Amino acid sequence: MVVHPWLPNSPKEIKEEMLKTMNKSVNDLYSDVPSDLLLRRSLKVGLGRPLAEFEVKHIVDKLLDRNRLFKDPPPFLGGGGVCVHHVPSVVKEIIRRGEFLTTYTPYQAEISQGLLQALFEYQSLIADLVELEVVNASMYDWSTAVAEAFLMSIRVTKRNRILVPSTMNPEHYEVAKTITYGKGVKIEKVGYDRETGFMDLEDLENKLREGDVAAVYVENPSFLGFIEENVDAIGELAHKYGALYIVGVEPLSLGILKAPGSYGADIVVGEGQPLGLGLNYGGPLLGIFAVRWDRKLIRQMPGRLIGLTTTVDGKDRAFAMILQTREQHIRRERATSNITTNEALMAIAAAVYLSLLGKHGIRKLAEHVLYKANYASRMLSKIPGVKAPLFRSKHFKEFTVGFTVEYSKLHKYLLSRGIHGGRYLKEFKEELGECALFCVTEVHSKEHIDKLINTIEEYMTMLER
Repeated sequence: MVVHPWLPNSPKEIKEEMLKTMNKSVNDLYSDVPSDLLLRRSLKVGLGRPLAEFEVKHIVDKLLDRNRLFKDPPPFLGGGGVCVHHVPSVVKEIIRRGEFLTTYTPYQAEISQGLLQALFEYQSLIADLVELEVVNASMYDWSTAVAEAFLMSIRVTKRNRILVPSTMNPEHYEVAKTITYGKGVKIEKVGYDRETGFMDLEDLENKLREGDVAAVYVENPSFLGFIEENVDAIGELAHKYGALYIVGVEPLSLGILKAPGSYGADIVVGEGQPLGLGLNYGGPLLGIFAVRWDRKLIRQMPGRLIGLTTTVDGKDRAFAMILQTREQHIRRERATSNITTNEALMAIAAAVYLSLLGKHGIRKLAEHVLYKANYASRMLSKIPGVKAPLFRSKHFKEFTVGFTVEYSKLHKYLLSRGIHGGRYLKEFKEELGECALFCVTEVHSKEHIDKLINTIEEYMTMLER
């Protein structure tokens, strides 16, 4: 075995000594990995020699030059609660400060008051937004927040079934299945109306009648873009049969939509990316997690809580991490969560962003996004061979568009014209046929939208000839 300059303990004699101490072979260490996935050769890392700094920079720059940037227009790509949004410069400037950028867990409250207060402000702002009393700071992203909400509901209700919409974000669904694997959790899908996309209330109640449902989960707006109008009825049914009600939200939509706390949500999860985080090549993101004021729920919350208290003499207010006993650095195998860290820096970014917008600003922004998305949908619907939106429902910023042609080919045509179109959905929802999920936000101008419309119309006309 060749000694690798970057891999520690790569000399053969060191490996043999380590294996002898463990009384294991190399194959024993990888026994859980399917044999067809094992690499049967030495890993090819780098160029086989240490590189100078300028050489590394040259290689990285060369790779980055292969990226295609879509700025005019910005991408119309939807899905997962992650879309292109404007990030104010002040957000980037504040989270770039050393006291925020380099800190980790604020275990020592006496030297972390600034960070703790910033996280407390984040919790307070999200609590106002979702209208629930207790918010943590925070989860990785929406998908892990969903999974933790499912596990939490199992612990609280002592039941083992979770009901989710058939239109649920497929990636969140897979993450939830992976994280809950081994806990005996059964995640079951509820049918939906093919015209509106709304959850089938009759199917929901039939499944709830079995009496072992821990929670009902709903997305509002949904992964497919439509706004679920039966959220009150869904919550009432869940509570009628003793289940918790979990709602997944896109936070900007709450500038105009009812807050989930107002229609009975016990747990709220969501993606904080629209709140000043940018795209950043797919991360980091921010998982929102909130619960109503109920001791059973609060004691079972994953993640971290920042609380407001006073100094020992009672003269000054102070901030501290609270309810730490449920964190696995103390509870170990009895911990509520195996995700030991959070997204504190992203939570601070969201707090700065929400502070900039304020109550009226977030409403104006939400209206702006709503108008633009509905303009795009209405104009697309005028093109022969295009159905927009696919569902006969109201939408916020994302909407599903159906096509009479193969969308993957249309998408390539859009790319050739410098436009990144919607997300191809056939692999997720084959019964919907040729369709894609488009997203329009505040960064898309009327000219950008018109360019998309005209290019799609041009392609559809070209196929008719």
